[in-house]
Amino acid sequence: MVKENDYVAIFHSIHRVLKAEKILKQAEVDFLLIPVPRQLTSDCGLALRFSPETKAALLAILADAGLPPAEMHQRRDGGYLQATL
Repeated sequence: MVKENDYVAIFHSIHRVLKAEKILKQAEVDFLLIPVPRQLTSDCGLALRFSPETKAALLAILADAGLPPAEMHQRRDGGYLQATL
């Protein structure tokens, strides 16, 4: 379950999300690999969940690796709002 204010990063393929997982684990960034929430759609089926405190570092690491998320959402008031990358 995604906590209030946490972010969910979605990728277009399972290959990209698993590569992002590997890179973020090596960088020791705090995140979770989760199923894409039902309210959101993705062909991949998996997403990364992370806290607002981790957002800047996580996105910087993924950008440096050429793996930016396809989209990102933030959990708010029981729903998901599209967030800027």
